[in-house]
Amino acid sequence: MTATLTPVDVRPAPAAGRAPRSSRLWTVGGALAILGALLLGFVAEVGPLGELRQERDRRVGYADLRGTLAGATTPVGPSIEPGTPVALLTIPQLGVREVIREGSSAEVLAAGPGHRRDTVLPGQPGNSIVMGRRAGYGGPFRNLESLQPGESIGVTTGQGEHTYRVTGVRRAGDPRPPALQAGTGRLTLMTATGSPYRPDGVLLVDAELISPPQPGAVPAFRFGRVPADELPLAGQSSAWIPLVLWAQALLLAAAVLVWARSRVPRAHVWLVGFPVLVALGLTAGDRAVLLLPNLL
Repeated sequence: MTATLTPVDVRPAPAAGRAPRSSRLWTVGGALAILGALLLGFVAEVGPLGELRQERDRRVGYADLRGTLAGATTPVGPSIEPGTPVALLTIPQLGVREVIREGSSAEVLAAGPGHRRDTVLPGQPGNSIVMGRRAGYGGPFRNLESLQPGESIGVTTGQGEHTYRVTGVRRAGDPRPPALQAGTGRLTLMTATGSPYRPDGVLLVDAELISPPQPGAVPAFRFGRVPADELPLAGQSSAWIPLVLWAQALLLAAAVLVWARSRVPRAHVWLVGFPVLVALGLTAGDRAVLLLPNLL
C-alpha cells in the first residue's frame, strides 16, 4: 500500500512583532479617515457650511433683536453678555443688513458683525467700533472698501435709529481722522485686508454721526484692554480645549472602526462609522476655524 502524503504549508510565519499586511493597511486607512474627516470639517466651516451657519444665526439674531426692540428691553449699557444682539446695521449701497452682537471674538464674529466692548455703542457720543469678517461665515464686510465718502450707514439700537455719513476708508499707516469733539459720535467698521483667507492687515471705514447722539455709558473695558481674543486678527485661544477633546473623540471612533472591521461585515462598519466620522470631523473643524484670525 502506498501512503498518500498531504502537502504541508511551508509559507514562512509572519515575523515576530510585525503586524499582518491587512492590519497595517487598516491602520493606515484609519489614520487617513481621521485626517480626511478633519479636513472635511475645516473646509466646510470656512466655506459653504459656515455661510449657512451665519445665515441661520443672522435670522435667529434678527428675531431676538426684533423682540427686544418691541419690548424696549434691548441692552444699551456696558454690562452686556457677549453674543447678545444689540443693534441692526444697514448699508444700503452694499446690500448689508446684519445684526450686531456684543463682543468681537472669533466665535461671536462667526454669527455676524460684533461690537468691540471697549467702545461705546452705536448712536452714543464717542467712537463705536464694529468688527466683521471679510470672507468666512458669509463675509458680511467683504465689500467695505467700496464705500465712498458721503454715503450713509444706518444703525438701530434700543435708543432708536441712528444715521452715519461715511468720511473715509483707511488702512494701517494712513492718517487717522481728527479727534472727536465733545458730544459727537463716530462709527468705525473694521475688517481684514489681503487675500480672502490670508489676512495681512486691517481695513477701517469711518463715518460721522449726523443724527442726534443718545445718552451713553462708560464702555465695559478701557480702550485696548479687551481680552486678547477680541482684538483685530486674533484667534480664539479657548477653542483649543474643545478641539483637542473632539479630536480625541474622532481618534476613538476611528479606532473602534478598525477594531470592528474584523468582527462585523465591512459594509456595516462603513454604513455606521462614516456618518459618525463626518459628524465628529465637522465639529472638530468648527473649533479649529475659531483659531484663525477673527476678521478673515
